[in-house]
Amino acid sequence: MPTEREKMLAGELYDPLDTGLVSARARARDLCQALNATREGETDERRRIVRELFGAGGDTVWMQPPFFCDYGSNIEMGERVFFNFNCVVLDVCRVVIGDFTLFGPAVQIYTPMHPFDAALRRREEYGKRVSIGDDVWVGGGAIILPGVTIGSRSVIGAGSVVTRDVPDDVFAAGNPCRVVRAIGG
Repeated sequence: MPTEREKMLAGELYDPLDTGLVSARARARDLCQALNATREGETDERRRIVRELFGAGGDTVWMQPPFFCDYGSNIEMGERVFFNFNCVVLDVCRVVIGDFTLFGPAVQIYTPMHPFDAALRRREEYGKRVSIGDDVWVGGGAIILPGVTIGSRSVIGAGSVVTRDVPDDVFAAGNPCRVVRAIGG
């Protein structure tokens, strides 16, 4: 029998009030609160916190607090990912971010989903993984919805709502976000 955490990570219906999940969220929120309380010169303390918070990438992430997430442990980053001020990652499913990816201020990444059936929604939820390639730039205020994949070297315009996959090497923008043009050589 899978645990509620295993069901959550698999994108199946799960009970978000499971005591293990509640504890894991409290841990992440405490770490985010500690990170957000650091001063600019406390680089060693920030590094210690992000190493503890994230599933991978805490050694090289460049984080500009405040930052908020559900679990942290489900966020896997490559080398030198940058989060600007006030980003939110709701990571009930895995969020995989490639090397050298940049997030502008107030970017939000969502993996949670809720059933349309109201009675079921009272008890359970589910999620869909988000994947973001290498060298992506996500403009400020963009929202990335559950299940989306953004290809490497693409640029997402500020304020976009990314509702579906974006291929490699394009500029995409709008609500809903659509490919505007190819970029690169």
